[in-house]
Amino acid sequence: MAADSLPIDSLELCQLRLMNDQRFPWLLLVPARPGTVEVLDLDAADQMRLWDEIRVVAGAVRSVFAPDKLNIAALGNVVPQLHVHVIGRFRNDAAWPAPVWGVGTPEPWPDGAKDEIERLRRALQQTPDHA
Repeated sequence: MAADSLPIDSLELCQLRLMNDQRFPWLLLVPARPGTVEVLDLDAADQMRLWDEIRVVAGAVRSVFAPDKLNIAALGNVVPQLHVHVIGRFRNDAAWPAPVWGVGTPEPWPDGAKDEIERLRRALQQTPDHA
């Protein structure tokens, strides 16, 4: 995850990262609980915090990128550490309507996505009940 994503922020529970592929506004929430594989491995308070953070991050993606659809998923088939994908999807994106995994060649964000990361940070701060 770290090799193909860019850090955005630390939330109360999760590290927030942006996949380094400008074709999709694709964020990752990685709970700071090493060895956690499933959502059910988190205690009840952390499970609720994770859902709150997903809600806040999804709202930021919607605000910054205005996607046609949001995809939210926790697969972990390749990287077992629990992480949640929040992906803004567009009807004209490279993978629509299929999942984004394994589609085409990633196109890195210019300038390390500095502008996009700053816009996401601002949107996160403006979200009610910021994580």
